[in-house]
Amino acid sequence: MKEKDLSRKEKERLWRRQHMLSSALGLFAEEGYHNISMHKIAKKAEFAIGTLYKFFRNKEDLYKVLVTEMATDYHRILTEVLAGEDDTLTVIRSYISAKSGFFTTRISSLRIYFAETRGASFNIAAGLDRDMLKLYNELVERLAAVLEVGIKRNVFRRVDPYYMAISLEGLTNAFLFCWMENPERHAYEKNIPMITELFLKGSLAE
Repeated sequence: MKEKDLSRKEKERLWRRQHMLSSALGLFAEEGYHNISMHKIAKKAEFAIGTLYKFFRNKEDLYKVLVTEMATDYHRILTEVLAGEDDTLTVIRSYISAKSGFFTTRISSLRIYFAETRGASFNIAAGLDRDMLKLYNELVERLAAVLEVGIKRNVFRRVDPYYMAISLEGLTNAFLFCWMENPERHAYEKNIPMITELFLKGSLAE
């Protein structure tokens, strides 16, 4: 059901839930999972602690929901880009750019995404890191499939498309990581041409 079809009460409930998740996201990204309590989240969101517990069983439940929704949205957007009907080079360029589009206003999301996919910092719920990595691996496989098409069309060199996908992910994520650490100096969007050139110079067929 689309948001416009929801009742006023349902819209209010959805807004409250998203506001709680947004408040928690900023706190988790800035201070780390273990330094945050449900009381701190409730205070940040400006809701009574009892209201917070109506939406989430505990802090672990809230964190799982937050990470799962963020990762699902991220991978959905990138998967849609990879499913495009443009030529292979256009799809790859769009893929590199799409990462900037998703994280431009979501530095906090980027911090948590790296924490989960790289196995650092959080790792608080059994299975959560595996769920994140499953999504990530599915994305890499889809990227490899696109690159394989490019290889068959003699656009790319005849090397293992999976390793090409890993190389592109490593390159883009390295630039995202620099951007996260120093947004003003290492703006990802400004570096998209360089990222694209670095990848294509080593991958294009001669």
